[in-house]
Amino acid sequence: MADHHDDLVDYDEYDDVVESINAVPATNEPEATEEAKDKKGSYVGVHSTGFRDFLLKPELLRAIVDCGFEHPSEVQQECIPQSILGMDILCQAKSGMGKTAVFVLATLQQVEAVPGEVAVVVLCHTRELAFQIKNEYARFSKYLPEVRSEVFYGGTPLKRDQDILKNKELCPHILVGTPGRILALIKDKTLNLKNVKHFVLDECDKMLDQIDMRRDVQEIFRATPHHKQVMMFSATLSKDTRVTCKKFMQNPLEIYVDDETKLTLHGLQQYFVGITEAQKNRKLNDLLDSLEFNQVCIFVKSVARADQLNKLLTDCNFPSICIHGSMPQEERIARYKAFKEFNRRILVATDVFARGLDVSRVNVVINYDVPDAADTYLHRVGRAGRFGTKGLAVTFVADDKDAEILKQIQSRFEVQIPELPDEIDVSTYMTA
Repeated sequence: MADHHDDLVDYDEYDDVVESINAVPATNEPEATEEAKDKKGSYVGVHSTGFRDFLLKPELLRAIVDCGFEHPSEVQQECIPQSILGMDILCQAKSGMGKTAVFVLATLQQVEAVPGEVAVVVLCHTRELAFQIKNEYARFSKYLPEVRSEVFYGGTPLKRDQDILKNKELCPHILVGTPGRILALIKDKTLNLKNVKHFVLDECDKMLDQIDMRRDVQEIFRATPHHKQVMMFSATLSKDTRVTCKKFMQNPLEIYVDDETKLTLHGLQQYFVGITEAQKNRKLNDLLDSLEFNQVCIFVKSVARADQLNKLLTDCNFPSICIHGSMPQEERIARYKAFKEFNRRILVATDVFARGLDVSRVNVVINYDVPDAADTYLHRVGRAGRFGTKGLAVTFVADDKDAEILKQIQSRFEVQIPELPDEIDVSTYMTA
């Protein structure tokens, strides 16, 4: 597929169109006019293109309308036209820019629903993300009843997955999963990938940077045909990881929305609080009392701290729920659903929840513990201020090590993170 891309279309003209779209803000969006020029990568200034321009199937367009999407984000504008033509795609764009919709729409546009044949494989590094992507396929394939999608991951009975794959009537055309479980199904010869035409890695750096997970991904990749479309997406892609990604691809279209160093989560206010470890609970209490929020994510560094903090919050009558990697899988998914469906407004989580998960009502993120790396910070705070919304991120800095990581974050992303003021204007972090 990707090796024939020269035969398809010359996209130089398309690039010119995209540039002119970004340069000219839509006239019916008065608030966009001043900001559009310097907000490349944001949702501003792309309103003159609609999803209809991508020539998608009518069934997909109906589902897009039902989901309430009106205008594609910049990453969707850049990626969708080429991806639906079968080109290999390597894409880096910040959290909340709609990367998932790119590969979901591109694969649904192209998939042929042959009974008993898996045509699309989507791999991601956490079970919650796999579950979420499966739900995106369900939303967008609403009017394509013949297309079946399924999600497989560890922590659930292997026999259930085997039974589904053995049954021609149930076997999915689109398979979403984590590498460990998918590889187990290949090794026991239940899963046959010889008909796969699209291979997708979401949060690809997380899988390819870890040597054991990369080995699993490579083995799964080798079980698929040589000729297929490969698409990889992430919010953070180092130059070394890009080289690794391209080894899986043939002449990929490379799209890096925004300069890689800049933390451009537009609409996200970021602050730090200088504090001692002993003062954290009192400060957290004060913030939850004083801030206006729809939903809050509070990130901690360990499973034990997640459990302890969640217990403390519930004892103080805060509507809190907790998610971490040591829970049984069904419990993790049930809690994720409860939070996403707004049954709880406060989530305490380890970094298992930091990447890729989209809960649209989250507008405040609190780093109770400073993350161990700058890239993790980006993924955590990206839970607030998703595409086209406002948000607030507050980081507790308790010692010299925390201060050093904060300095690295500011340097890595060319962002200034000031101290939290006594009062914050609600309109700066709550979308009206």
